[in-house]
Amino acid sequence: MQTYLLSQRFNAGSFAGNSTACPANATICNGTSCVLPEEALNETLRVVLSTVLTTMLALVMFSMGCNVEFKKFWGHIKRPWGIFVGFLCQFGIMPLTAFLLSLAFNVLPVQAVVVLIMGCCPGGSASNIIAYWVDGDMDLSVSMTTSSTLLAMGMMPLCLFIYTKMWTDSNAIVLPYDSIGVSLIALVIPVSIGMYVNHRWPSKAKIILKIGSITGAILIVVIAVVGGILYQGSWVITPKLWIIGTIFPAAGYSLGFVLARIAGLSWHRCRTVSLETGMQNTQLCSTIVQLSFTSEQLELMFTFPLIYSIFQLLFALLILGGYRIYIKRCVKTKTDVEKPEEKEDTKSTPSHDKINGGFVSNETT
Repeated sequence: MQTYLLSQRFNAGSFAGNSTACPANATICNGTSCVLPEEALNETLRVVLSTVLTTMLALVMFSMGCNVEFKKFWGHIKRPWGIFVGFLCQFGIMPLTAFLLSLAFNVLPVQAVVVLIMGCCPGGSASNIIAYWVDGDMDLSVSMTTSSTLLAMGMMPLCLFIYTKMWTDSNAIVLPYDSIGVSLIALVIPVSIGMYVNHRWPSKAKIILKIGSITGAILIVVIAVVGGILYQGSWVITPKLWIIGTIFPAAGYSLGFVLARIAGLSWHRCRTVSLETGMQNTQLCSTIVQLSFTSEQLELMFTFPLIYSIFQLLFALLILGGYRIYIKRCVKTKTDVEKPEEKEDTKSTPSHDKINGGFVSNETT
């Protein structure tokens, strides 16, 4: 299906010779708002950048895999309590939150549907990158992202069937299983290679991890900026969706953390579950929206995945900044006070640096 972008608002006076305030090639005209077909140059640029960013993301996930140990990863699979808590957050909390926000703000049916689609999407790969920087459990992070992407093939239709009945026929929503499959492959293969490198050449894996983590952080920002540039013509959207796009990721992060803590997970795993809950696969949501709705409907909803993407990144960076400040100030002060006791236990207690691939933390697990 051809992608349509909302144009910027046009000045009716500049088209005085025409009977409409919109250009001749506009497919939809509503006052001074128009929907234009994507320009060939912009389409080419989008395809090229998409290919480059996908390749870079695969390389970043390879580097993230260099911090995953197969034994610990398999341990999460065999004793999937952390994965189960993440599952409840991903396909329990997020769809329900989307449903309640849509009701609370009384948005149009087609707008409620796009909010629900976002809530039913699996976790995105960006969560693995942020989890690294907040000293999260990388083995749990990767296993949760993989599991949620795999389970999305069954859970997304179920959640959409339950929550969208009052607004639309769930059969009208086209789920791109091929895109979900590609996302799964793009995650599993690079991470698996990274795990193998970590097993065979652990010293080289640490170097790759450092480079990849920095590249990943830059990549997240680049994706957000590129999305804003490519879809700059589609910023005409109701304020209600802006508010929902702000509240939704913040609620996901908060509720995910709280539920993980209630479930008895350690602090660094709570941070991991929080990030996996709030960071959604927004690219998948955009694909579903474009496949399922007409250009007239896209006018009302197309920008929401981009809005969510921006705010989920913004809040993730705030979490990262807050955590780093806490580590530098509070943990450092606590370490200085308890320094005599730590000297006695140095030989008997393995350091967190060895346990978690370079992360230094005073948390109990």
